[in-house]
Amino acid sequence: MKQQNEATKSSNKMRHTKKHLSIKTSLALRNMIIMSAFHFCKQFVLFIVTVTMFAFKSQAHQSETQTNANSSSPQELMITDTSFDKDKHKHENAENKSKDENMHDDEHMHDDAEHDELESILVTSTRSGRSINNEPIRVEVINSEELQEKAIMRPGNISMLVAETGGVRVQTTSPALGSANIRLQGLYGRYTQLLNDGLALYGGQASSIGLLQIPPTDLSRVEIIKGSASSLYGGSAMGGVINLISRRPSQKPEAEILLNATSRDGQDITTYLAAPINDSFGASLTAGSHHQAKQDLDDDGWIDMAGYERFTARPRLFWDSENGASLYATAGFMTEKREGGTRVGQTVPDGSTFKQNQDSERFDAGLIANVPLGDLLSWKARGSAMVQTHNKQFGDVLDDDRHESYLLESTLSGYTLSSQWVVGLAMQSDSFESEDFPNFNYSYEVPGIFAQTDYEFTEQISTSISARLDDHSEFGSQFSPRISLLYRPDDWTIRASYGRGYFAPTPFVEEIEAAGLSRLEPLNNIRAETAITSSLDIGYQYNKLETNLTFFTSSVDGVTELQALASQTGGPLDRVRLLNAAGKSRIYGSEILLRYKWQDYKLTASYLYLDATEFDATSLSRQRIELTPQHSAGFVAMKEQHGKFRIGFEAYYTGIQRLNGNPFRTESLPYWHLGLMGEITRGRFSWFINAENLLDIRQTKEDSLVLPIRSPDGQWTTNIWSRNDGFIVNAGVRIRLGGY
Repeated sequence: MKQQNEATKSSNKMRHTKKHLSIKTSLALRNMIIMSAFHFCKQFVLFIVTVTMFAFKSQAHQSETQTNANSSSPQELMITDTSFDKDKHKHENAENKSKDENMHDDEHMHDDAEHDELESILVTSTRSGRSINNEPIRVEVINSEELQEKAIMRPGNISMLVAETGGVRVQTTSPALGSANIRLQGLYGRYTQLLNDGLALYGGQASSIGLLQIPPTDLSRVEIIKGSASSLYGGSAMGGVINLISRRPSQKPEAEILLNATSRDGQDITTYLAAPINDSFGASLTAGSHHQAKQDLDDDGWIDMAGYERFTARPRLFWDSENGASLYATAGFMTEKREGGTRVGQTVPDGSTFKQNQDSERFDAGLIANVPLGDLLSWKARGSAMVQTHNKQFGDVLDDDRHESYLLESTLSGYTLSSQWVVGLAMQSDSFESEDFPNFNYSYEVPGIFAQTDYEFTEQISTSISARLDDHSEFGSQFSPRISLLYRPDDWTIRASYGRGYFAPTPFVEEIEAAGLSRLEPLNNIRAETAITSSLDIGYQYNKLETNLTFFTSSVDGVTELQALASQTGGPLDRVRLLNAAGKSRIYGSEILLRYKWQDYKLTASYLYLDATEFDATSLSRQRIELTPQHSAGFVAMKEQHGKFRIGFEAYYTGIQRLNGNPFRTESLPYWHLGLMGEITRGRFSWFINAENLLDIRQTKEDSLVLPIRSPDGQWTTNIWSRNDGFIVNAGVRIRLGGY
């Protein structure tokens, strides 16, 4: 028996050695690919810089003349849009006026322009291209002004952009690596579809870590649809959509450089370059380098803030013809090394070291073509491709994988004075391949057909009806309808919406993304998750005061969750299986939003109530969904003189949350997050400082983050229910060049 054990150990050692040799070979090949991609990106950067410098010299006077000639009078913005083509005309006029006002640097005119800009925004996430005020589907927009404020708070990723929006919660899913996803109105983050210009550049089901790898540098706005959007985008949008809309090059060359450093030894460098190539073509490039040192804030040997090194690059190309045809193309590259787990020489409670690392690489590309077919019809095609690889380490377990996602879509649309319609065909492909756990490999092919019609009964009443039929290769036919109504009497805006959607399960629920596949049983008899969502939205505007009250419900059937089990009879719980939960998860909630603007001051207050419960098969009763606070609220006060300075204060409250699998407590403590920020602009330089978590709230001040015994899914940490970084300050400078 002893000889057999030694032989087994020797065999395991040989396999481990072969594994490392294979990894070294793959790393060498990967490095060659990275260097080739880096060389290409460097050459593209040099090309853009050359074009920009040339454009600065030869087009500056011409661009200024064209800008002045094309600027519109304020009277043109007062036209009431009664048809879809007037929406587009009004949008173009508002853009021209906004550029003209920026040149004059008048803060009071800027406030008016900001209001006009918001009203004239053409929402792209709903496919109809209507102005935001005329859209039956409620779409929340984070405009460029707010993006500028949030970008200086967290230049490295978009988490801060959406975290402070009502009904949106950024949930940490892996304390060891710091990954997070976005929850809309209490629904799990895996139900949220993340898009860039309507393209699934981050995959059909963006991983939790992906949220932290997207810089906000080149964004012009963010559009958020809460509730099922499967009728628009398929199974990955059962909980809603967050669409990141990129900046377009203006008539002048422009550039921006942002340098940032934090009190936790973090640094960010981001750049944005954009220039018109000629009358039809424009190009932009954003690139960034981001660093965070590992931090063990409570000196217990476990890294509380994962360290990382990340590099990103994204060129974009825009083409517009005189007859209305357009083409948009983009490509992206990201590489990151992220390290967590135990510090060197430190151990977890069982006496072993536990490194938790993840190396990620992502290549993506997207294309959108739009061709008018006469005066009333247009054809649009869009396609995207994403290839992402991970090399993960969970202690002594290696977990390497490759994820690919592809989308091809073709639509035909038309409109009249009172209606607009869209019909389309789509083909989605999503595949996963694991080198170490091939039992979890999957490949989904999803052809689909969809249609949408918007109809305006009167100037006050309109509706939007959409439906989609997908033929999923694993989960069969899925039908997703949605209907929305808009009623606008005087200063009131009332919207009602009802929708159904589905989600195609994968092994990667939040706990598996955090712990890896090593302890997961092979999937068996998993069915699709389905949801019914509805909402009633009531808005009222009185002078400078904007109010909004929303009631919403969600019912999710077949939620996939983990169940712990023992690998040996009578042994400890050391394995998990994925299954569909019995009963339904139900969410009832309401949101209140208040905005007030007076001279240079902007005040925003929000409150979110959630009654989120699930069926507990053990007690045969309902219980609150974990990590879902019943009460949360926020308040932001900002004083700004455009082009001179801004100073702001924010306060956010998070209520009690139910905790699961936490040996220290069953309910979290409520807490406040307070912040202060300031920015001073002098010419092309903007100096900023931002202080987060003024009360120094940190979960490890209350309990240990490390579990006394490893959990059945393989994690060594509890869930994050509070802040985990403590008080932190970041400061830096933003430098603008060219046409800003």
